[in-house]
Amino acid sequence: MPLTADRNTPSMDGELIAVPVATATTIYAGSIVVANANGYAAPGSTATTLQYLGRAEETVVNAGANGAKTILVRRKQAFKWGNYASDAIVQADLGKTAYIFDDAQVAKTSGGSTRSIAGKIIQLDSDGVWIE
Repeated sequence: MPLTADRNTPSMDGELIAVPVATATTIYAGSIVVANANGYAAPGSTATTLQYLGRAEETVVNAGANGAKTILVRRKQAFKWGNYASDAIVQADLGKTAYIFDDAQVAKTSGGSTRSIAGKIIQLDSDGVWIE
């Protein structure tokens, strides 16, 4: 229903969010966190049904049902991930899309349409790739 008066709409900065964790899942602090096809947090992996969320701020072990535990995920920043050597990102890839290989590495390509998007490559260092 449309507003007919002012509304004090709640807000948040969205930089640090709590996400329900998938069942039988361990996510380590500092790892790539994704939302799986059902919308639950999981560690990054090679799959096409994942949505990149950000970096895990803590380690969480969820031995229970989906959502029995939550994890804090930092978003809206660039993070430095490992450069997967078998499909390495190079300087010429600056500004292009990187793909999730696992919970600590990104790759140059989709691996034949087997990997989900991590984000844009904004800097390449000798020890990793900065993804926004």
